[in-house]
Amino acid sequence: MKAPVVDYKAFRPSRIMEPQYQHLLLWLTWLIYFALYFLTENLIPAENCHVMHCALDDIIACCEWFLIPYTGWYLLVFCSLLYFTLYDVESFKRLQVYIFITQLVAMTAYILYPSRQDLRPLVFERDNILTRIMGIIYAFDTNTGVCPSLHVAYSLGIASVWLKKKDASPAWKAFIVILVILICMATAFVKQHSVVDILWALPLGLFAEILTFHVIYKKKPEA
Repeated sequence: MKAPVVDYKAFRPSRIMEPQYQHLLLWLTWLIYFALYFLTENLIPAENCHVMHCALDDIIACCEWFLIPYTGWYLLVFCSLLYFTLYDVESFKRLQVYIFITQLVAMTAYILYPSRQDLRPLVFERDNILTRIMGIIYAFDTNTGVCPSLHVAYSLGIASVWLKKKDASPAWKAFIVILVILICMATAFVKQHSVVDILWALPLGLFAEILTFHVIYKKKPEA
């Protein structure tokens, strides 16, 4: 097992401003994300939101099996950030900048143009562990603040960073691409997003990609 690129065993909170540890401050930005999520989820009434819907939404059936890649997104985000924190600090910084940009733009959209989707089934056709978990997710994650989809935008950024890593194997890169595709599809199949939300996440991801890798960081991350 390879050693971390930074000696984290020597880290103490008092040393957070030292150059080798300053990147850890980026983890604190997630407190801002969670606060914004709470505000947009709970302070914008659903009746004030624009309904996101297109014809494809009516064709796509609710499929609880897609809950697996949908929830796998949380592991993908956390594990990627943790891996880069340990073994590739520059990629960690780039991914965090990408996430910050997508989060800022998306939250601005949620406030200026509040959105919601009304696609969730009132009753699941089947009763199993996956549909029960979906019910729990529906309960704490409202159907507002959906366009653009951050599930999709984050996934695009994670895939971009992994694909730029020179020491990542072709098999791993292929796995990441397939997983990201499944995650994007899952947002529609578990009825958490309209296809409209997915489509709007694509230019958001492109904007964050250009700003992160071609403006802020002009050089691609090295492995």
